[in-house]
Order: sequence, then structure tokens, then C-alpha cells
Amino acid sequence: MARPSTQQQRRKEVVDAALAAAAQHGLRSLSLTDVANQAGVTRGALLYYYDDLDAILVEAHAAGMERVGAERAALVANEVGAPAKLDVAITAGLPTGPDDALMSLLYEFDVLGGKSPLHDELVQRLYREQLDLFRGILAEGVAAGDFALTGPLDDIAMNLVALEDAYGLHITGGGSITVADARRAIALYAQQAGAPLPRSQDAH
Repeated sequence: MARPSTQQQRRKEVVDAALAAAAQHGLRSLSLTDVANQAGVTRGALLYYYDDLDAILVEAHAAGMERVGAERAALVANEVGAPAKLDVAITAGLPTGPDDALMSLLYEFDVLGGKSPLHDELVQRLYREQLDLFRGILAEGVAAGDFALTGPLDDIAMNLVALEDAYGLHITGGGSITVADARRAIALYAQQAGAPLPRSQDAH
């Protein structure tokens, strides 16, 4: 049996292969063979570390969320002042474009939420993380006198999450809305809600 450190590395390689294979084939048609081929191993080798394909996908789902959530939280934490933090949070929460494979996969994983309790928990956890991030920024802005919210803080935070998800899904689906369009529209909503971004970034 592989030593713990080796086993952990192999499991990470399998997760990376699953994310890459899912980006190429799509979750709906993804098979254990696709993941094995991407990883350069046999199906049997995968099943040594995981019970089945869904077990791999649950860990891949969690890994994808961790990368996106942790990265954005770190970027926000590096900023000073709620307006700057909100600016970064909005930008980092959107896909980089239609070819953003990781964000596309996270939206696809949302579809699995109603079919698997584990995926459902991950989807709900990501939503809570998004909501808590915006709540924290808004509360900081109100406390500092930077924001004068025009409605309940929780409602504004929910709307920011909803706009982020809706525009992100449209962008990764190859729709006509660009990343710049989405960012400008969310910034405009934030301004109308009493949480303006830094003046150089304000939507006009």
C-alpha cells in the first residue's frame, strides 16, 4: 500500500485529472475511463484510491471550490477599505471568459446538487462562503462610513451573489454578455445599493 504522503499525492493527481477530463468531456458524459486516461493510469488504479466516479467528483468539486474561494478571499484580504475589497470581490468572482474551465465546472457541479447529498452540501457551502464574503465587506463599509446602504444588508449581499452567479453562468455558456459588461452591471447595482466602488471604478 502507498505511504500516506504518496497516497495523498496520488489522490491529488486523480482529482486534477478529473477536473481536466470534466472540462474536456463535460460532467454529463464523463466516465471513469476518461479520468483514467487523463491521469495516465488504469481504471483499477483509480479504484484503489476511490470507490467510484462520484467519489472522485465529490473531491474534485471540493478542490475546485477551495481554489476559487480561498484565492478570492486572499485577494480581498490584501485590500484596504471596503470599497476596494468589494471591487476585488466582484472582479475575482466572475469567470475570466467563456473558456474559464474551472468556473464552468463549478456551474456544472451545481446541477449535481439535487442528485447527491454530498454535492448538495458543497453547493450550499460555496453559496454560504459567497454570501459571507459580501456580508463582511458590506458590514465593514457601513461601520467605516464608506457605505450608506439603501436596503437591508443581507438582501444586498444576496443580490450580489445572485448577479455574480447569473452573469458567470451566462459568460461561461458563451452568451453575448462579456466579463466587462457583467462587472459594470454589478458595480452599478452596488452603487445604487449604497455600496459604491472606488471612484475610478464606478459605473457610469
